[in-house]
Amino acid sequence: MLALLGEAQNLPFTVALGVMAALVVMQFFGLGDLLGADSDVDVDVSLEGHVEGVPGHGLDSGLLSLVGLGRVPFMVWLIVLLSAFGVIGIAGQQFLEAFTGAPWSAWLAGPAAGVAALPLTGAIARPLGRLMPQDETSAIDRGVLVGREGEIVIGTAVPGSPARARVTDHFGQVHHVMLEPDNADQKFVEGERVLIVRREGELFKAIARGDHYLPRI
Repeated sequence: MLALLGEAQNLPFTVALGVMAALVVMQFFGLGDLLGADSDVDVDVSLEGHVEGVPGHGLDSGLLSLVGLGRVPFMVWLIVLLSAFGVIGIAGQQFLEAFTGAPWSAWLAGPAAGVAALPLTGAIARPLGRLMPQDETSAIDRGVLVGREGEIVIGTAVPGSPARARVTDHFGQVHHVMLEPDNADQKFVEGERVLIVRREGELFKAIARGDHYLPRI
């Protein structure tokens, strides 16, 4: 299998699967938010078929629906696309080699697999979107989350090492962000609720509410 992945004609598909695996790992550890790969990059498409807030850039909403854009968070869609591209490409090359005696070059197989991967991605994304909790939105600027409370859901946050937190905006929509203490002597643990005080790029700074270690009545 490793020899198959290393063949020159399979290089685009091997790279795609490698990037997909890296994205899965980053999402698992919550690093995708630090790269701006969270819900902020989702595309809002109006019923008239154009991208909200981007005048002059018309997009066919039917085409976007066909490839699954907007059905799931963009990072999930990208992982599905890369997976479909890689699997279709390698399987197609194996099929060609078995029935014609030789696979296509990467320059031919890559575009062909890309065209085939788009509708397959849409076919996977549409039911997947119905199964996933709809808890993220790109309808607001994330800067409005400053001043709101968040709850640490993954990891322990210390200065210089953020953790993943869940924050609810004023519309009731849930966002997952990376945050760390604003004060050098603080530490936030899983389940602790904190107050977000400022934002630095995609990273949020917070202070403790002071009640996490109080006895619960």
